[in-house]
Amino acid sequence: MENTHQVKNEITEGVIWRQLLLFFFPILLGTFFQQLYNTIDSVIVGQFVGKEALASVGGSSAQIVALVVGFFTGLSSGAAVTVAQFVGAKKEKTANEGLHNAYAIAAAGGVVLTFIGVLAAPFMLRFMNTPAEIMEDSLIYLRIYFAGILFVFIYNMGSAILRAAGDSKTPLYILIICCVINIVLDMAFVLIFHMGVTGVAVATLIAQAVSALLVTYKLITSKEPVRLVPGKIRFHGSLLNMQLKLGLPTGFESVLFSITNIAIQAAINTFGTDTTAAWSAYGKLDAIFWMISTAFGISITTFVGQNYGAGKMDRVRKSTRVCLCMDFVVSFVLVVILIGARSILFGLFTTDETVVQIGSDMLLFITPWYIVYVFIEVLAGSLRGRGNVIVPVVITLVGVCVLRIIWLAGVLEFSPTIHSIIFSYPVTWVITALAFIGYYLWADRQKSRSHP
Repeated sequence: MENTHQVKNEITEGVIWRQLLLFFFPILLGTFFQQLYNTIDSVIVGQFVGKEALASVGGSSAQIVALVVGFFTGLSSGAAVTVAQFVGAKKEKTANEGLHNAYAIAAAGGVVLTFIGVLAAPFMLRFMNTPAEIMEDSLIYLRIYFAGILFVFIYNMGSAILRAAGDSKTPLYILIICCVINIVLDMAFVLIFHMGVTGVAVATLIAQAVSALLVTYKLITSKEPVRLVPGKIRFHGSLLNMQLKLGLPTGFESVLFSITNIAIQAAINTFGTDTTAAWSAYGKLDAIFWMISTAFGISITTFVGQNYGAGKMDRVRKSTRVCLCMDFVVSFVLVVILIGARSILFGLFTTDETVVQIGSDMLLFITPWYIVYVFIEVLAGSLRGRGNVIVPVVITLVGVCVLRIIWLAGVLEFSPTIHSIIFSYPVTWVITALAFIGYYLWADRQKSRSHP
């Protein structure tokens, strides 16, 4: 018989907009500090080592890292959804089994991908047309990152479980601590010991190791509703199947996004180091939007997951609408800020005027379309919270990935320019957003008929 937890659950019972904001801001700040790891690396090497080092840290290697980490973050979401639903249904014993199964997934995945990543790094970089002058540094950065991928997986899984249980603050506190560690070590290794790209990679590895240890310690010392007992970490057959069923499609969705981004990176690389460096710097500014988007996506997934588990469909629907409105407002403000301060922002990464100009043009071309992506993130997150992951992945596969690859293959034959390449983003966002809106309304109508 399941244990019951009698303390009021604000996610399933509190004021929706207030609880979404209380959940959103720690996730946003946490995502910000997580992104700051690589951004600080880029700023320091761009300013104190050179534009080649900037391209090494933020170019092809960053896209490969995003692919691997994105896949596992998606996989973690499967564990998070199951735990959120069990917590919402007050099934604490099953929620705890889900936690231990999730940690087993993180440990096994981390070990396997460490070996694969270190061995396959040269092939991946060559496949992406990485410029010869940055190949050596890119390889160093990528191999050191993969050497510590286990820590990244453990932190992401642990923090996803904490958020699913309703604790979005602890992952934030941990990331703040580790980001400070990363900045201090970056400065020391680059400015004092002159280790260049190797220095920022080692600094990141050390900081991520600390984050993994801290999130694990928090789960071990937690009282309720979930608590980690290291000796109980193992695979639970039915839960493993459930978590993989929910997590693998989302993980593959992230991989598909990354593969298309890698294809675009490979195309961008053919324009030379200046364009590669500009795209690298733009990627760090672009990440501001994705931090906000991801925070809303995680918030609505957890919020819907717990309310769906508790059988409160009215709160599921209302929270989705509220989250859409919030994301629209924040995204609009962000677009205005990025466009208005674009020259200053690019100047943080490099003093090369050509790189700043190319990057500013890229930003002006893409950022206004961020508003459209709001539909994709929030509606997909809401559907995941209900346990509906297959159709969102199919929509993403066709609407974003397949169409973007087709666009690249076609447009480069007729108009091999930077703008032609990156216009694939707004075109595919619009098509995918329309598909998500249509499917969400249809699925919600079907749910209303079966459970009025």
